[in-house]
Amino acid sequence: MRRQSETLGVTGWVRNRFDSSVEAVVQGTPEALRAIIDWAYRGPESAQVERVEIEEGEGNFTRFEVLRTR
Repeated sequence: MRRQSETLGVTGWVRNRFDSSVEAVVQGTPEALRAIIDWAYRGPESAQVERVEIEEGEGNFTRFEVLRTR
């Protein structure tokens, strides 16, 4: 997600969770957000995406970070 976000100009963060899910907060243009959400439904080549949940969030980010697992 980090590489895809940087390609799209999306800022925010992503982290793996101990329950094997992935949590992310993203910020960008409507077009970039649509593209990263579309990508999330597929994920990287080795991923098995079962579902994507989307909700409004808050934050003001200047780059995209990978956070520690939580």
